[in-house]
Amino acid sequence: MIDYYSLRFQIEFNFRDAKQYWGLRGFMNVNKTPVNNAANLSMFMVNVSAKLMEKYRCQNPEYSVLDLKSHYRGLKYVHEILKILPQKPEPIVIPQIIDRLSSIGAIHNTQANLNPG
Repeated sequence: MIDYYSLRFQIEFNFRDAKQYWGLRGFMNVNKTPVNNAANLSMFMVNVSAKLMEKYRCQNPEYSVLDLKSHYRGLKYVHEILKILPQKPEPIVIPQIIDRLSSIGAIHNTQANLNPG
């Protein structure tokens, strides 16, 4: 019983993250299957984001879900921009562009230098 009770706070934190970051709060389903799907998807995203953040938390312990979402949103923007460019940049420059643009909306990521020049 003590082991289960000791997990209480971790379970509460997982539900808080699912509600705050992954849409569990805002879904408008009333039928059993859509509610089940939405809850499972939100909890799945909590687990996936925790695993993805491990890599970044080694360098920056304050790295958060918002930083992670910002990073992947930036990656998506970079890939979309590269698709519409008439001439692709040199392959050696692409990782620098990705690092710079994927950290624009981050809260705790201080790695990229966002000042031009």
